[in-house]
Amino acid sequence: MNASKFVVESDVFCLFDGSVPALSLLVMARRQVGSTRRVGDGGSFPFAGALHSKSRSSPLLSICLVLVGACLLIGYAYSGPGIFKSIKEVSKVTGDYSCTAEVQRAVSVLKKAYGDGMRKVLHVGPETCSVVSTLLKEDETEAWGVEPYDIEDADSHCKSLVSKGLVRVADIKFPLPYRAKSFSLVIVSDALDYLSPKYLNKTVPELARVASDGVVLFAGLPGQQRAKVAELSKFGRPAKMRSASWWNRFFVQTSLEENEAPSKKFEQAVSKGSYKPACQVFHLKPLH
Repeated sequence: MNASKFVVESDVFCLFDGSVPALSLLVMARRQVGSTRRVGDGGSFPFAGALHSKSRSSPLLSICLVLVGACLLIGYAYSGPGIFKSIKEVSKVTGDYSCTAEVQRAVSVLKKAYGDGMRKVLHVGPETCSVVSTLLKEDETEAWGVEPYDIEDADSHCKSLVSKGLVRVADIKFPLPYRAKSFSLVIVSDALDYLSPKYLNKTVPELARVASDGVVLFAGLPGQQRAKVAELSKFGRPAKMRSASWWNRFFVQTSLEENEAPSKKFEQAVSKGSYKPACQVFHLKPLH
């Protein structure tokens, strides 16, 4: 019989029998157990063993709780509109939208809509070097670009396009350095959203002046955020995402008309292909 069992049996004997020898035996047994605990626990008080036992089990309990919580979180995230989808939606709203990247995805659709109108193309907007490079890869297409902002951080390829005269750095709030009808098609993206109506009244008609077949305007959708805080110094002001009704009123006020024929071809090509516009696309007639 071990010590702990002896204590219990002696305790029961003392309670029911009440004899002195049993009581003495109980006291002696308790002293032995107590002295053993004190030696093992380094001289702590009698309940230290119980406390240490609890402390030793607490890390295991914490690990179990963490694992259970992780399983519940993962299950909730993948069971429907969970946290990961919410994060994705937030990043979509607050992310950096680029209609210039949209232009590059829409080149094949634009060719179906404008045909020979893609023979001489001018792109106006930030990151125009990437658009010009994409257009130059197309058969029977010449391309030029106007970069409205500084290109100090541009790569060597972009600087090469500038040195060849294919890309110019120019403030589009002022008249463009081209003659009327210099290009068959003018495409503008990520530039007009940063201009106030005061400058839009001059810039958009100027784009239509240098085009012979039309102007394609890519504009952001309301609710999109374009410029990050670090880019405000480059663009000068936050982007203003205007609705389609606002743009249509603006076109009427500035005597600009919709270019209906290529606009319908563009919509038909979009409906049949995989490209789905993430920006507003307007097709305008040139000024003659």
